[in-house]
Amino acid sequence: MLIPWLPLLAQVSPEVFPEPVPRFRTQEVRPLPGGLDTVPVFNSNSPELVLQEGILLSTFGPAGRRHPEAHLNYTFQGRFDLFAHHIADGQVPLYLGILVGNPGSRPAVVSIRQGASFLTQPDAPFVTLPPVVGNPLGAVFSGPGSRAMDAVLRGRRPADWPQRVEVAPGETQLLFLWPIPVGRDRPSRNGRSALVRLWSSQPVQMASLALHAVQDEQGQWQPPPLAAWQALLDGGQLAGPRDRVPTPPNQATQTLIYGRVAGVGIGSRWQALVTDRGRPTLSLPDPGRPLSYGLSLLQGNTQGTGQIQTAPLIRRYADTAYAAHGNYAIEYALTLPLLNASPQPRAVTLSLDSPLKQDTSQGGLTFLEPPPRQVFFRGTVRLRYRDDAGLPQTRYQHLVLRRGQSGDPLLTLTLPPGGRRLVQVDLLYPPDATPPQVLTLRSEDVGQE
Repeated sequence: MLIPWLPLLAQVSPEVFPEPVPRFRTQEVRPLPGGLDTVPVFNSNSPELVLQEGILLSTFGPAGRRHPEAHLNYTFQGRFDLFAHHIADGQVPLYLGILVGNPGSRPAVVSIRQGASFLTQPDAPFVTLPPVVGNPLGAVFSGPGSRAMDAVLRGRRPADWPQRVEVAPGETQLLFLWPIPVGRDRPSRNGRSALVRLWSSQPVQMASLALHAVQDEQGQWQPPPLAAWQALLDGGQLAGPRDRVPTPPNQATQTLIYGRVAGVGIGSRWQALVTDRGRPTLSLPDPGRPLSYGLSLLQGNTQGTGQIQTAPLIRRYADTAYAAHGNYAIEYALTLPLLNASPQPRAVTLSLDSPLKQDTSQGGLTFLEPPPRQVFFRGTVRLRYRDDAGLPQTRYQHLVLRRGQSGDPLLTLTLPPGGRRLVQVDLLYPPDATPPQVLTLRSEDVGQE
């Protein structure tokens, strides 16, 4: 397959990063309308680096288990998501086992509707990409989180995954067995990101477990047998090493530690109709006065809006995050009914930016020119709209945003006086991104600078 962005790599490497200079941009920043839905999310992201076997996340009941504190006692029914993001390091391959158990008296049918799971090596290595690359086929990615979120955004599901699994009453099954290969002519460090959209006909419990591979008589690495997974679920402790303990909510401190997530969050999708307050449309901002809406806003970093978009956790371990900071794998589905209320035709551009952290309103946003090395966002954004000829368009754009970077335009439209245009923006917030970002509208009178 031809990879359309390969020739571009030569244009951006080697990279040179001069000393960045802060640049303040006067503008309005609004809280994002809408909100999260109520779909529960099994969120397995702590510990991120797994060196010691054990339980990553279990919502099984604690009764009869050797370490009851490792089990959060929650059942899923109907729609729910499974998100996992972990790294292995060493010479022995690691396996992630995803178990599903049926505590009820009726058979449970678990449907696997959409999903993706990728390794850093060899599936999705981190590569240097330009800030914006067209991605019509999903062949552009950097890292397993970028690739997995792109696949689910397109509604894909691997052909070799089962469409449904039936779990008998009182039984536990291995739903997924995901290797993270390391050592033996492979990188000593490797990672895996996964997102699966599921539906269950009856209440089920879930667990994410980590076990190292076992050697057979020929010295070849093999996955642990089902009995080993069941034994770990019944008698195992939490995997390690444990991540940094988070700062409790509302505790005054100079250093805010968010922590890694291991728990059940509420909210899989943020849907918003983005309009002016009390109106059915969104007026184009005046020339030279950009308008932004925050994405993945969180405690201590609301860009002056006071809005925290973080998905709450209803189950968590005592040493893990208090909320799903970063909203990894959560979909943002935004509809912008644009209106040119001016007497002049105007060109409008839409971009995704990554301004510097701020919590109180400063009357604008601060960026760095040129942006430094640190990448704060890698992922695909889908745009749906009618172009200036009235033709429907669906475009996928892969973005790379560095810390403090003002993003390049994702689209440009021209609206006549009184003209309207509906634009839809969708993205799945990728793991390994660092919030927040803002979605920014700019306009200018046509024919003027």
